[in-house]
Amino acid sequence: MKVAAKSINPEDYILSVLSPEDRLDAAFKIAKEAFKNSKLTMTDIDNAVISVRRKAYGKKR
Repeated sequence: MKVAAKSINPEDYILSVLSPEDRLDAAFKIAKEAFKNSKLTMTDIDNAVISVRRKAYGKKR
């Protein structure tokens, strides 16, 4: 039997080797670039990032 070669998307591989924290950091960097030309201020975006990080990594009550 011949084994079929599986096509691997490099972006998926890169994300799979990152830790969850590094994936979140990468997502936030992409979001900052995406919203750079919007009416939101960088302060608004930074506050949203802080809020999401607190929810994701904060201590469970």
